Amino acid sequence: MLSTCLSNRVAAGSRRWTPVLLASVVLSGAAPVQGQDAALPPVTVGAGVQTSFVHDAPDGADGTDAFALNSVRLYVSGSPARKIKFMFNTEYDGAGNHVTVLDAAAQFEISDRLNFWVGRMLPPSDRANLYGPYYAHHWATFTDGVQDGYPFISAGRDNGALYWGQFGKVKLQAGAYDGASLTGVRKLLGAGRVQVDFWDPEPGYYLNGTFYGGKNILALAAAGQVQDGLKAYNGDFLLEKKVKGGGAFSVEAELAKYDRLGGYNARYATDQGGYVLASYLFPPAAGMTGRLEILGKFAKASFRNGLTVIDRDYDQKTTELNFNYVIREFNARVMVFYLQKNFSAVQANDKQIGVGFQLQM
Repeated sequence: MLSTCLSNRVAAGSRRWTPVLLASVVLSGAAPVQGQDAALPPVTVGAGVQTSFVHDAPDGADGTDAFALNSVRLYVSGSPARKIKFMFNTEYDGAGNHVTVLDAAAQFEISDRLNFWVGRMLPPSDRANLYGPYYAHHWATFTDGVQDGYPFISAGRDNGALYWGQFGKVKLQAGAYDGASLTGVRKLLGAGRVQVDFWDPEPGYYLNGTFYGGKNILALAAAGQVQDGLKAYNGDFLLEKKVKGGGAFSVEAELAKYDRLGGYNARYATDQGGYVLASYLFPPAAGMTGRLEILGKFAKASFRNGLTVIDRDYDQKTTELNFNYVIREFNARVMVFYLQKNFSAVQANDKQIGVGFQLQM
């Protein structure tokens, strides 16, 4: 099922703390505040939802139809002192029918170039993990064997500490994370990412899968993680160009290798592959509240070095098509999707068609 189980991303900056569906509530203390703290922003609370209808048609089995509550998220952010923030975010996972802690971190944001976070958060990783399902460009995130195969505790998150800094059009990220909770190995996991924006910069720690024509983007990045000699790494790319009349076209791509660290199938030591995604956002049409968009994605992942001789090597090819109605960018969109996964061995081929809904406020 297309539950958005693996990564997502929640905001730490002012742009991110306009979360999702249910409400956005601003709370402030009843007592007057004096001195420097008088200018502190209030605590904000928000929530959001992704839900879908899916027809699933696996090879060799009867098709099924289902309504899914993919994800409901609650967010809290605030600033207890100048240059210090906190975030606490939870998610109801419809697939597992339980609530988990997404993020819980103290954020020391001294300047654009000097930021430190400690607690639970998204570590330096690929673009896909740093945008997650709510800021992804396509619907069926984290189903292709490539996107965000890094190890995690919950929805791409790890427990640890990180540094990040924005140096104009260059973004640097580095962190150290608790290995025992990630892989069972009691040694720290190190993570890092370097990104260069050749056109418009992407400020802040988190990223987008698209800007829906709001920016001209040409970004290249490399990321990696290592623990006790085991490693995983990727390179990712995003190009987005405005077109006359308010439309945009974009191309996103990634190459990744999970070498005994992470990966989509725990029975295989090596998971490597790549994907390319292309889209066209039509300019606004008269009489329409939103804009139409077409999108296609193709991915291939190879699984090698199985644990036993019966764990045969196999490949996965994933094709996704979206026809989207973008009402208010990430705050309101309807995404009609087709997803096809073909396997050379081990797993049965599968096709899905459905419609996904996302709301944010």
